[in-house]
Amino acid sequence: MTIDWANFTPWASLAGGILLGVASAIFILVNGRILGISGILGGLLGPKPGDAGWRIAFLLGMLAAPVTFAFIAPEGTLPVPRIDAGFGAIVAAGLMVGFGTRYGSGCTSGHGVCGLSRLSPRSLIATAAFMAAGFVTVFLIRHL
Repeated sequence: MTIDWANFTPWASLAGGILLGVASAIFILVNGRILGISGILGGLLGPKPGDAGWRIAFLLGMLAAPVTFAFIAPEGTLPVPRIDAGFGAIVAAGLMVGFGTRYGSGCTSGHGVCGLSRLSPRSLIATAAFMAAGFVTVFLIRHL
């Protein structure tokens, strides 16, 4: 295994992890809710009265943040994503992630960040299953 040192970003990754952890802690302290994106999005499918506003604002903020950063950051700061897959594979992957999120009662942000920090056994099992499935998938795609 080799490390791509030109694109190795441990400090940016650490900063992002800290920001996510702090945001999750603030969200649960202020709202008493878990900061799981699938739960926030799923709550829009059958919202309780007065519950849709904050969910829409949260999701719009998630979409607006990278767009805003792209406008204010110096040119070349924002990396251009490269996806080595066709449209069909991307759609299939998105559907599998959606199904897995629903089947697993949450996504990696809910279980991995919020659930593990609350020492939830269910989240520990779910996160281990997410990671194992990712390892197996990468192995199968790259070696078979």
